[in-house]
Amino acid sequence: MSFAPALHAEWIKIRTLRSLLGALAAILVATAAFSALAATDADDSDPLFSVFFGINFGQVAAIAFGTTAVASEFRGGALRLTLSAVPDRGRWFVAKATAIALPALAVGLLTGFVTLLVGRSVLGASAPGWSAGLRGAVGCGVHLTLMALFAAGLATVLRSGMATLSVLIPFLLIVSFVVGDLSGGVADFLPDRAGQVALHSGWDGTLGPWSGLAVTALWAAAALLAGAWSLRRRDV
Repeated sequence: MSFAPALHAEWIKIRTLRSLLGALAAILVATAAFSALAATDADDSDPLFSVFFGINFGQVAAIAFGTTAVASEFRGGALRLTLSAVPDRGRWFVAKATAIALPALAVGLLTGFVTLLVGRSVLGASAPGWSAGLRGAVGCGVHLTLMALFAAGLATVLRSGMATLSVLIPFLLIVSFVVGDLSGGVADFLPDRAGQVALHSGWDGTLGPWSGLAVTALWAAAALLAGAWSLRRRDV
């Protein structure tokens, strides 16, 4: 099977699994809702991040989306059936990653712009300007996509959705904050923190908005390469 039919088959899987559609919807709802709540009690120190604060919760949904999309292949012999149709494991994995990235990016960008509009309406006169806001909206969409791909790569290595979520969610909600408080600049290079630099009005660390997203992209690429290697080396 060539790449286009393989991609179409993976897209059918995503749009027909309710859990995946629910995770995509949760990205938008969680990000916009928690951002609106944060904006109602925001100070003027960083109005842009006040608008996009909810990404801390939206990225959990993005991780759940990427994890579930891959982990479903390792249940009930589904991957064996998939590889009988697409014997080239590398081609299938690229198709799977693309089928995850495209809807994640579409929903992520929609989330970014909806969150920006909601946040600006809540903050009123203290809202960030359109230039910074548009940068934040695009950064939000790209960051959410990269986190979904990062989770997809890790899920391929671990072959378990539960194991992947058990590693990533505590890392995002607990470990990243603890390391950030104790390690200074080192924490700026963690995948979640690096990608969120684009959501701040200003930055004092080593990374800027786009270099921060580039660091998160490197984390995602490393996870996907590890997943591809694991897929090739291990039996179904």
